[in-house]
Amino acid sequence: MWRERTMWRRTVEEVAAAGRALRRAWQGPGRERELVVLAFKATLAAVAAWALAAWLLTNTLALMAPWVALLLVRTTVYRSLAQAAQQTLAIALGTVMATAGGMLLGGTLTAMAVVLPVALLIGNWQHFGDQGLAGATSALFTLAGGEWSVDIAVDRVLAALLGAVVGVAVNAFVLPPVSLRSARDAIGEVVTECRTVLDAMAEGVTEGCDHGRAVGWQERVRRLPRLLGGVRSAIGWAEESARFNPHRRRSELLWRAKPSYEETAHTLEHVVDHLEGLSRTLVEATDEHHPRRLPGPEATRPYGDFLHRVARALCAYGRTVTGDDPAAAREELLRELRGVETAHGTLRARLAEQASTDPEAIELIGSLLAEARRLTHRLRVPDGADGADGVGGADGLDTASEGTA
Repeated sequence: MWRERTMWRRTVEEVAAAGRALRRAWQGPGRERELVVLAFKATLAAVAAWALAAWLLTNTLALMAPWVALLLVRTTVYRSLAQAAQQTLAIALGTVMATAGGMLLGGTLTAMAVVLPVALLIGNWQHFGDQGLAGATSALFTLAGGEWSVDIAVDRVLAALLGAVVGVAVNAFVLPPVSLRSARDAIGEVVTECRTVLDAMAEGVTEGCDHGRAVGWQERVRRLPRLLGGVRSAIGWAEESARFNPHRRRSELLWRAKPSYEETAHTLEHVVDHLEGLSRTLVEATDEHHPRRLPGPEATRPYGDFLHRVARALCAYGRTVTGDDPAAAREELLRELRGVETAHGTLRARLAEQASTDPEAIELIGSLLAEARRLTHRLRVPDGADGADGVGGADGLDTASEGTA
């Protein structure tokens, strides 16, 4: 009974999640809409390839053309072209091998036993990429058909070529994918996580944190490089989506905005490095066996306020690229940086006054202050940020014509 209730609850949750996804796809651009667009494009490619193959070719396996077309409706036009060449070559090789094996050996089982291992091994050739299995699959289809001739083999290769042409054409000319939205989302995720960690550190040093909390911050910071990898990957995908893309205006907007995204990714890498330094120092300072211990909240509260300001500046910096109004975000960033400078000067003066009472504590706070100061030095308006103005928010690069991210 308990197991049935659990399964029923999970089913209801999955149906509800699917309903929310459909609602988001209807409301505006996003991952959900991209999946819907991709599904319709792939269906269109398969139907068109099937119809053309049935009309133009007589001795072919009807499945070949729509199968190839379906698989080639991919994330970018460039990737569709590259995989079309790899897949067509693999299918041609597999078909020729299977036809020759069937004609020479005379039996389906014998031919399979000889041809398939060879086709699978050849499919591992690096120039096939991840399309090597298509060769073995086409060989299997050919042998399973039970009839082998040069005419049939030629028709099947032509069907694969036809499917490749249709798949690439649909991907390129029907809502071609080109967008920086995935890169913006990835940058926003890194900025949000960095700000969350900074605010947690600020609250911790203000209230008086223990070693366990400091270790938790360090663990969160150690996960940030993986998120940064997602930023680099998303920028790379955006660059790839502009290659061979017939939508010139969007491609030009993307190329113009790309430098600011790369500069932002570079800056965030340095921010993460400084956060690692901050978290490492706090872990050491909260360790009861470490000689330099973090002082009480009375001494650390001003530093907590300073970290909160740094967190707000970081958030404003992220919005210079990810926000709907980059110009307003740049103005906010400048205001926040001025506030950080003021707080830094005030904190330095206070530390100088307290230096005689607790030199070791002041040395520790000074070290933390220097690390946060280096972090804020990285928060400058990205070079070429003006080029990103035309691609923020719901601009032309964020429409339903995106493909998949």
